[in-house]
Parts: sequence; structure tokens; C-alpha cells
Amino acid sequence: MYKVTKEIHFCYGHRLLDYEGKCAHPHGHNGKIEIELSAERLDKRGMVYDFGEIKEIIQKWVDRELDHQMILNERDPLVKILGNLSEPYFVMKENPTAESLAKLIYKYAKSKKLPISKVIFWETTSSSASYSE
Repeated sequence: MYKVTKEIHFCYGHRLLDYEGKCAHPHGHNGKIEIELSAERLDKRGMVYDFGEIKEIIQKWVDRELDHQMILNERDPLVKILGNLSEPYFVMKENPTAESLAKLIYKYAKSKKLPISKVIFWETTSSSASYSE
């Protein structure tokens, strides 16, 4: 099995509902995504997937949807407030934890037909969560 990994960096804010601790309050992170693609065989170029093509697909989406956004649970009262203020936000059905963000990015990559095998989402330089099927 061949594997390649592409890193993507972005900045975001979030807060967690039903949580006791610092993350219950709005705050920001410099996130890092590691996108792992795999294949049994290499393509005619000798690649699992071109790094530039991965960046083109995933980085553009991250920049448009997640970068410098407040990522919130759909039940969060801040959704309405930020909307009324025309501030940028991204809504998720679940809490915007590292785990759920890893899954969100994995599902997006899969929807774009990338041979995705795993996403690792780094919330801080020492804390990450991963998702794979």
C-alpha cells in the first residue's frame, strides 16, 4: 500500500456546547490538517496523487469554508448573533471538536473522490484527533 500525506494550515475560532472548561468560551486555534491518501498501485505518473492537486481540492475548500471562521454547533446562540452582525461563521450539526472537524474534512475529501485513508486534525501543536473509515 502506497500512502502520501499533505499538510494544510488554517486559523479558526470555536467553542463547545455542553462542555465545562476553557473550550466552552469562544477562542481561536491555528489548526493543521494532515490528509493521508492511499492506493494499491501508483498512477501512470508514478504517484498515489499529486500534492498540488490535493492542495487545489482541499486547500481551496478550507480557505473558503473554514479559514478565519467561527466554527459553531448549529444550536449555539452565537450563530444568530454572528449572522445578524454579518460576521463569518461555519455551522456544524455536532460540536466543533477536533474529532468532528477531522471527520468533516475526511467526508469532504471522499466526496471529491480522493483516495482518502485518514485525516489527522491538529488543534494545537500537541493535540490531535483522527478519522478514518
